Amino acid sequence: MKKLVLATNNQAKAIEIMALLSNCKLQLLSLQDFPGFKMPEEDCTTFTGNAIKKAVAVSNFTGLPAMADDSGLEVDFLGGRPGVHSARYAGIGSSDGENNALLLKELDGVPPAKRGACFKCVIAIVLPGSAAKTVEGICRGRIAEVAQGKGGFGYDPLFIYEEEGITFAQMTGTAKSKVSHRGIALRKACNLLKEIL
Repeated sequence: MKKLVLATNNQAKAIEIMALLSNCKLQLLSLQDFPGFKMPEEDCTTFTGNAIKKAVAVSNFTGLPAMADDSGLEVDFLGGRPGVHSARYAGIGSSDGENNALLLKELDGVPPAKRGACFKCVIAIVLPGSAAKTVEGICRGRIAEVAQGKGGFGYDPLFIYEEEGITFAQMTGTAKSKVSHRGIALRKACNLLKEIL
């Protein structure tokens, strides 16, 4: 069975990715299988740049195919912020709660019609000695005025998927994966992996 290393230290994200790739017939490895590896700093200005940088670093270290994603929330009213800084919006090491609180503060008083946003996910796949290939997933919605729901992680309690009228944090994992940015990108990635591995 072909091996693929998931280039993420975020355990919630790793679990979600592993579940969504379960039918790809791959042996999925995590960074916990490679002690001593230090993830490079996410200092690129785009999701694509960060995803490629992480996948290349992991593939070079392990000598195996690697897959990395970079994803985040882009809020229309904020000119696309928090964007690539989504995970550290309230500062390096900030918690999901702190990031959510800052976002709500910045949107205080903004009416629902102007709270449009999208979640974006770019996945990069790197085979040893080959150039990176990327796929992208986007999901549109809007930002709630208060957090709703207990599921998911990150900005899920604030992101309303308007076709359902509920936040990602109120959806089941299965329902969320059918429409989410990461679910869309991972289905594309699975098809790409079947072609190149």
